Amino acid sequence: MNPQQIAEHAGLVFSKQEPGYLNLCVRSGKQLITSGHVSDLKGKLGAGVTVEEGKLAARNCAAKILNSVWNTHGTLDGLRVLKVLGCVNSTLDFTDQHLVINGCSDLLHEIFGKIGDGYHARSALGFVQLPTGAAVEVEAIFEIKE
Repeated sequence: MNPQQIAEHAGLVFSKQEPGYLNLCVRSGKQLITSGHVSDLKGKLGAGVTVEEGKLAARNCAAKILNSVWNTHGTLDGLRVLKVLGCVNSTLDFTDQHLVINGCSDLLHEIFGKIGDGYHARSALGFVQLPTGAAVEVEAIFEIKE
């Protein structure tokens, strides 16, 4: 199966987005660069939100990113994941941001392959607060393999 089929088989739903205040995904040359996409889950890791809940929130962010990429590119096929930046709303003593952002990376690996097109560079950082009180925010860069 190709990435688009894998994503659909995994239950991801792709829907048209109306343009908003900011561009959720912009094409520049052979790159697709996404804005930060926040999780539906609100709260702070280390203060009520568990790592497992955070991983699901990061996966939710990845699904939103893929929908924005689909809106710009028309498909998930022919793409390579280059870079992921994961931001985790966390307490000062919380140190498992990397485990939370694994939820995003795991979905990208599932769709694009852990070896090859899904094998990406990544940063996972802790923040004292994120927009709307979201638990997680993620942005990503993809390469169009033409």
